[in-house]
Order: sequence, then C-alpha cells, then structure tokens
Amino acid sequence: MTEKAVLAGGCFWGMQDLIRKLPGVIQTRVGYTGGDVPNATYRNHGTHAEGIEIIFDPEMISYRRILEFFFQIHDPTTRNRQGNDVGASYRSAIYYVDDEQKKIAEDTIADVDASGLWPGKVVTEVEPAGDFWQAEPEHQDYLERYPNGYTCHFPRANWVLPRRSAAE
Repeated sequence: MTEKAVLAGGCFWGMQDLIRKLPGVIQTRVGYTGGDVPNATYRNHGTHAEGIEIIFDPEMISYRRILEFFFQIHDPTTRNRQGNDVGASYRSAIYYVDDEQKKIAEDTIADVDASGLWPGKVVTEVEPAGDFWQAEPEHQDYLERYPNGYTCHFPRANWVLPRRSAAE
C-alpha cells in the first residue's frame, strides 16, 4: 500500500532531488499544482506553484516525517519566494489528499512555529489537492542529469523540528 503527498516549495528540481532519497519514498514527479490553468506547462502555468508529487510507503516513512523534511529543505517563512526565485510559482504550500493529512499539516506547522528555530512565522498554505500537471521531461530528474544545476534547496542542520509538549 502506498500514499501520496503533494507539496510546493519553489524550485521543484531541488525538492525532487532531496526528497527522492528519503527511505520509503517510492516515486516522485515534479509539476504544477494549486492554480487555475488546465494542462499547465512551464510557459503557461497561470497561478500554479512548482510542486512535487511523492508516492511513499507509509510503513517506511510517515507523512509527518516527509513534512518535517520539507520544512528543513526550503524556507516556509518567505511568501512567494525561495532563494533568488520570486513569484507565486515559488510559494510554500501543502496540498492534502484527505482530512488526516490536513490535520498532520496543521500540527506540523504549529510545531514549526512553536519551535522558534525558523526565521519567522510559517506562511505555508494548506489547501486540498487538486489537479497536478506533470512538468515537461526536461524538468523531471533535472539534478540527476545536471548535478551542478541550480537549486535553492538544502537541509538546514538547525531546522530539525522538535515535538511540541503534549500539554500545549
């Protein structure tokens, strides 16, 4: 049995390269999601964000763990920006596929905010998953083909999320 996660954190190349290496991640693909244009493409993606679809084995990795890593590799405190990339395409968003994922996303965001480790308050959008338009072949597996290609994603050693106290 597998589950699906859909995330957006700008520069989908960097997210794909890092997330695919997590134990329990079976498959990833990058594309455009969360917007208004049918059959979105790189040249015409309207209000869609650059996103990643992750197929994972929940027996090996939890949705919560994927979100914790997501918050470690991109800056969820900058609105419509990741590194040098600016605009709505580069927003931080979690697109949940069911109510349980929504609850986990909200709890994880609360933990990030409560930790005080990030440079500001989380601006990550939490919205229901919708259409996911797969990006063109040249965008899939980009950093595997071009290891020195552009990315603004990397694990921040000081952004490892501690758990909130159950009393909070």
